[in-house]
Amino acid sequence: MTLWVAVAAACALAYALKLAGYLVPHRLLEVPWVARVTPLLPVALLSSLVVTQAFVGDRTLVLDARAAGVAVAVVALLLRAPFLVVIALAAATAALLRAVS
Repeated sequence: MTLWVAVAAACALAYALKLAGYLVPHRLLEVPWVARVTPLLPVALLSSLVVTQAFVGDRTLVLDARAAGVAVAVVALLLRAPFLVVIALAAATAALLRAVS
């Protein structure tokens, strides 16, 4: 399988998945547990991506500058800092620790 065939297949699959979202009957989305769970899915998916990117390297748990950046971001969020400040603090922390080590 060439790279372009894989890219075309991924595009077709993404389109089909989005189309399936529009074709789901409305009555299925009105079920109480679905209505409670659906708004939480983006948060769970984003959290899993952050954890995977920040703490995993070569199939092992890694605690390095990325983990420190995430920790600083969590503290900044708990202190109700604006989002851009949170991102800047996390990036500066990771960059400083990588420069030092």
